[in-house]
Amino acid sequence: MWNSTESSPFGRRAGAVGSPAAHYGNPVGEQRALAAGQAIVDLSDRDVLSITGVDRLTWLDSLTSQSIAKLAPGESAETLLLDPSGRVEYAIRVLDDGETTWLLLDPGAGAGLLSFLDRMRFMLRVEVADRSSEFATVGALGATIPAAEPHGIPLIWHDPWNAVVAGGHQYAAAADHPAAGWNYTETLVDRTTDLDGFPAAGTLALEALRIAAWRPRAATEVDATTIPHELDWLRSAVHLSKGCYRGQETVAKVHNLGHPPRRLVMLHLDGSDGVLPDAGAPVRLGDTEVGRVTAVALHHELGPIALAVVKRNADPTAVLSVTAGDGTVIAAAQQVVVPTDAGAEADIPRLPRLGAVRR
Repeated sequence: MWNSTESSPFGRRAGAVGSPAAHYGNPVGEQRALAAGQAIVDLSDRDVLSITGVDRLTWLDSLTSQSIAKLAPGESAETLLLDPSGRVEYAIRVLDDGETTWLLLDPGAGAGLLSFLDRMRFMLRVEVADRSSEFATVGALGATIPAAEPHGIPLIWHDPWNAVVAGGHQYAAAADHPAAGWNYTETLVDRTTDLDGFPAAGTLALEALRIAAWRPRAATEVDATTIPHELDWLRSAVHLSKGCYRGQETVAKVHNLGHPPRRLVMLHLDGSDGVLPDAGAPVRLGDTEVGRVTAVALHHELGPIALAVVKRNADPTAVLSVTAGDGTVIAAAQQVVVPTDAGAEADIPRLPRLGAVRR
């Protein structure tokens, strides 16, 4: 039972390190259990907002990147709130139960989004509230736990990352996308719910599996200049033919006519020295810095891996390097997620230059 957002029952389990627990003493074993659907992850530090009122879905649709105006009770979606220049401000996991729209957010994002939404209500019939003190988020890949259902619909968000959503687009050219079997869910549970009987995995386990699925997350991959194309986020969180929303011009222009300035890669790290870089470590091609590491993990099958955002024109075939905190230089082989030619999808014929002589 949770007494507050700071007091999680998982933190009292044997071997728990951190709150929410990063692990319980066996990170790799916990990872295998989580992947097999035999464990759950405490995400009770994450924020939960609710929107009520008859205009809630059309209003949120008008502000954000995904088409959610007709989201049916029990359906899940992911949407992005962009700034006017198309940069990602908030990544929002959306679930509607027929009476209330639930917004699931990374830790610390709730207050800022709540403030923005409050300013944008105008005369619409909507009310926004922070519900983080009532509901805790629990992650899983196949495990089932008792979800809250205040209006008869279990509050279980199903991650759409496992396929390209309607109206979306995938830049990754991999024949077998690693997210094809990604069955991740986030369940909202009442903070009075007893989950003591459920085996737990730490957040390190979830992070390793997320990285292996090339799944972007706001708390790690997003910085002040990130646009969705750089992370292949058009795959799950953007509808390319919906109506206007803030930042849409940039989304359309880059997708149809341009190229994202940076691109997401997964790095396979040399584990010979037994050290890992920290998130934020620079990525280099030779002596030139070309990007930064966003997330690092030791995967139970792939070994040491990382996600990184690098410059678009960095040679996708080159072996890169990253530096650990102790100064160890680690070789990093790229696995391309967003290719260098991503974007420019519009088939616009080139016009001859004025004055050019035809032969």
